[in-house]
Amino acid sequence: MTEKLRMYLDQIGPALERALPAPAPGDPAGQVAEAMRYSLLCGGKRVRAVLALAFCELCGGSPARALPFACAVEMVHTYSLIHDDMPCMDDDDLRRGRPANHKVYGEAMALLAGDGLLTLAFETALSFPDPAGAAQGARALAQLAGYRGMVGGQCIDLDSEGGEPALELLQAMDQGKTVALIAAACRMGCIAAGAGDRELEAAGRYAQGVGMAFQLRDDVLDVQGSAEKLGKNTGMDAARDKRNYVSLLGVEEAQRLVHAYTEEALKALADFPGDSGFLRGFALSLAGRES
Repeated sequence: MTEKLRMYLDQIGPALERALPAPAPGDPAGQVAEAMRYSLLCGGKRVRAVLALAFCELCGGSPARALPFACAVEMVHTYSLIHDDMPCMDDDDLRRGRPANHKVYGEAMALLAGDGLLTLAFETALSFPDPAGAAQGARALAQLAGYRGMVGGQCIDLDSEGGEPALELLQAMDQGKTVALIAAACRMGCIAAGAGDRELEAAGRYAQGVGMAFQLRDDVLDVQGSAEKLGKNTGMDAARDKRNYVSLLGVEEAQRLVHAYTEEALKALADFPGDSGFLRGFALSLAGRES
């Protein structure tokens, strides 16, 4: 799995550079472009971008074909992190082991950097060579990143601060904040390969399992992990009096659910005729990650 993951990452990094090149000297939009690049190109796991390439390959396409979609979903994810870290949201100072965007460029420029990445994401998705596929992929991203997906999940998160959300509300929040964009990546990878409805539905089930397992593991790491390994502050939910799976269920039950959701993801791969070994290993690695 490591070799294939490296192959995907080696394609994603240069593609992001091409999509958002360094501004020319004297460019009046140079400062916002630098702020965008600061967050987009600083690394990270590239989970969503990798999933787009992997599902494209699983459905019989060349991974490189899905690069416009992979870059687009990574841009949307990065914009969401920039905005999430701002004082009006989660008020975090650290992201991916470096100062958060607003700590470097100021709040106004960080806001514009997020806006710039969001709009560039759709410009990039629509550069997909097949017009019908481009429209289908951009539509999937818009639906899953918008107020009925990622943005809606963030709204629930803001409303639940300092409260006692039921487990069902917490799950609804994470369906939006975490699962939706992972589902966009998986579906867009299938779309890039010209896959049919059965594959799209199965990709959604894989995303559901992986996304919920990822969020549950994140909550466990917020309690047990180290800021140095994670590249962000830990213990932030407790500091803000925000409830998560660990505070509601305990570490042991949260970790049990990580494995249960991972099993759901693995079952979904049975509906694909191709070699799903990488995606199987990827799901297992996310469930057991330490950072």
